[in-house]
Order: sequence, then C-alpha cells, then structure tokens
Amino acid sequence: MKMNQEGEWEPKIVAFLCNWCSYAGADLAGTSRIQYPPNVRVIRVPCSGRVDPLLILKCLQRGADGVLVSGCHPGDCHYIAGNYLARRKFAMLKRLIEYLGVEEGRVQFSWVSAAEGEKFADVIKTVTRRVRELGPARKLVKVREMQGGAGASL
Repeated sequence: MKMNQEGEWEPKIVAFLCNWCSYAGADLAGTSRIQYPPNVRVIRVPCSGRVDPLLILKCLQRGADGVLVSGCHPGDCHYIAGNYLARRKFAMLKRLIEYLGVEEGRVQFSWVSAAEGEKFADVIKTVTRRVRELGPARKLVKVREMQGGAGASL
C-alpha cells in the first residue's frame, strides 16, 4: 500500500493513453506546467481501441486501485473508428466488472484531444479523487484460485 508523507494512503492508477490524442494532451499539460496528481502511471498505446479489456482486469488483479483509458474524441480517431470500437468494448467491460464486484469508479474512460492539456489534468484530478474516495482496491482473484485450482486465470 502506497503512503504519502503524511502517512495517508495514495491510490495507484494505471492510465492507457492513445498516442495521438490523450498522450499528446498529457504532454501538453506537462509542457504547460499544469499541475495534476502524480498517482497515475501512463501506458502509451497506439489507439484506445487496442486496449484489451483483459489488460484492465490484469491491472486490477495485480494491485492497481484504478484504471483510466483515454482516447480521441469520437469521430476524431487517427485510425478512423478505433475509439468507437473502444466505446463498445468498455460498455461490455463495465457490465463484467460490475458482475465481478469491482466498485463503479475504479475503471474510468475519457476522451481528451491533443489540444486539451487542461482537460487532461482535470481528468487525472477527477479520477484520482474518485479512486481515493473508494479507498484501496481489493485484488481480483484469479479464476483458478476461485475454483480451487481448476480453470483458466484472468
């Protein structure tokens, strides 16, 4: 469990950012010296549509307190329809993580363009605040462990 200097718990958040928009928005926030919480660990992906929902579950399984996936605004995808694919995947994932007992707010999605450095910082602040309010996440248990050794793991 990560603690800050005051001895308070700090969430660990993994962010999958689209290379063309959200990552560029994060870069703009940095070069513009816009402050946001340091709780996020960024993974740069070619497109939000390339994020496998199992990667999100794996992050939660390995101890992340929250996961953010951020991509181009719908209609502005560098790969034409990748963000529409992402939106469909995440609609299904939302139902799955609800079924698994993951609290709403642990996995979040946003659309941030390359010109929205301020918005990126606001998204990170909001995600961090919401995950902090939820408290430390319990790790997802592998399917194999739930079934007493039989079956595949997530």
